[in-house]
Amino acid sequence: MAEKPIWEQIGSGFVQHYYQQFDTDRVKLADLYTDASCLTWEGEGFQGKTAIMTKLSSLPFQSIQHSITAQDHHPTPDSCVMSMVMGQLKADQDQVMGFQQVFLLKNVDNKWVCTNDMFRLALHNFGA
Repeated sequence: MAEKPIWEQIGSGFVQHYYQQFDTDRVKLADLYTDASCLTWEGEGFQGKTAIMTKLSSLPFQSIQHSITAQDHHPTPDSCVMSMVMGQLKADQDQVMGFQQVFLLKNVDNKWVCTNDMFRLALHNFGA
């Protein structure tokens, strides 16, 4: 079997590391963002490492577990990696919910960081 392209190795390695940190100690996610990073969480925007970490630290659950069901990674023309993740999460005693998340990863000073992050729960309001 052929080795995965480098952008898939970078993307899948980042995804594994991100959700491991998210599930065990969200504070450690700060190392993955920069002061120029942007996060959209359920339609609400945050810019900069401090604002992003304030949001992630304030999420209203004590424990969470992510299960990744699919991920896709693409190289971009400016040497970044775009990653799309689909999966399920379970927070505290809540029901299991689906989610999607997109990351744009950039190599800054020989370290891959997340410059853009978009998250949505897979909730549908068909009655609206």
